[in-house]
Amino acid sequence: MKKITAILGVLVAAAALSLADSGPEASATDTKKIVQNNFVETAQKGVKLSGYVDAGYSYNFTGSGGSSSVNSRAPVDSAQRGDFNLYAFKVALEKALTSENKAQAGFRADVIIGEDAGYFSNRDGGLGAYSNTDQDSNQLFLEQAYAQFRVPVGNGWDWKAGKFVSILGYEVIERPANMNITYGLLFQNAYTFTYTGVLTSYRFDDYLDAKLGVANGANSDNNTASNFAGDGVTLLASLNVTAPGGNANWSNNFTWDTSNPSDTALGVPTSAPASSWPVQGGANNPSAGVFVYNSWGNWAPKFADDKLLFAFDSVLGTQAAGTNYSGTTWYGAEAYTKYQFNDWFYLGGRGSYFGTDNAQKFTAAAAGRNQSLNWWAFTLTAGFNVIDNLLIRGEYRLDWGDYSQGTGNAPGTANAGSGGGPSHYAGAEVVYSF
Repeated sequence: MKKITAILGVLVAAAALSLADSGPEASATDTKKIVQNNFVETAQKGVKLSGYVDAGYSYNFTGSGGSSSVNSRAPVDSAQRGDFNLYAFKVALEKALTSENKAQAGFRADVIIGEDAGYFSNRDGGLGAYSNTDQDSNQLFLEQAYAQFRVPVGNGWDWKAGKFVSILGYEVIERPANMNITYGLLFQNAYTFTYTGVLTSYRFDDYLDAKLGVANGANSDNNTASNFAGDGVTLLASLNVTAPGGNANWSNNFTWDTSNPSDTALGVPTSAPASSWPVQGGANNPSAGVFVYNSWGNWAPKFADDKLLFAFDSVLGTQAAGTNYSGTTWYGAEAYTKYQFNDWFYLGGRGSYFGTDNAQKFTAAAAGRNQSLNWWAFTLTAGFNVIDNLLIRGEYRLDWGDYSQGTGNAPGTANAGSGGGPSHYAGAEVVYSF
């Protein structure tokens, strides 16, 4: 860290000197002041730099061309045939709050570069429209950037202001932190990624904590969710229960968007072209709000000496009716299990289901609106911690269900993605964390 600090210090000082020298009236004294005033002290106590490099190889046994895309998977996991992947290079800089109940402040910033960054920063393209050429490791995604502080009231009242990750779901954006390499059906189709706003949290005791927040529309840095005209807002709430002993958690999370959010996974406008499935929400239904309830939990039974883990994730979402739009409901569940055989090897499994009562969640085409969709997936992952900070994983995945494979056009329309699978996947991943 000291070496990194020294290098950064030299770079910042050099940049400041260059800027100062370019000004015709800058004296030596002025230059010294500029360097002193603009220097960033990265060695400040409590500031930590961390991150990882995540690379891999994936093979989808689905032929070639856009007509063979696997619609039920996240686009970055559905490139046809064999594909080497630079999933992510992530860097996080943080000054975390300590456990002391006193007035204090900090920050966190997370930046991701790679193929995952392209997906998270632009969650569109339509099911079946994502091809191998769309994968670009040069993309950049600002995952989080917020200031945080604690008000010493009660047990300590914490606040975040800025951009932060969604409270929904058991899985997270960082692949290495999940049990499996690929993202699950719920992560891809039911949840948001980020919000920009304010989030507050309070721990009542060792067993109960809660969160409340208000933010712009889902996955948006501004309040353009309401027909891109402003005043789109999301309300967030969470209640988490921790079992005595700390070996189990049960989390209940709620979000309510006052209008269709700018999120391709949460609703569509009625006038969108059928070829874009799904499409950006909110374009012509500013009054159609979205409600999502998510419940997840995990349990590590003590009799297994922390080697066995069970977890579940579930969701229920509804989108209210709007102009020429009858609304829709979606639901799903995932079950996880993991067994750590020894210090260096584990096996993890995931069973997934996701469904909708009609296709309006994905398509605006009248011909396909009444078509319900049901998707299933099974995933098996082997993980190897062969060296400190180095994780190697291998994975097999199987997807099947209504229109789960094909062009991605709307049900009931020409060239609809009629394939139901099965769609097989095999992949491997190498992760170095620091």
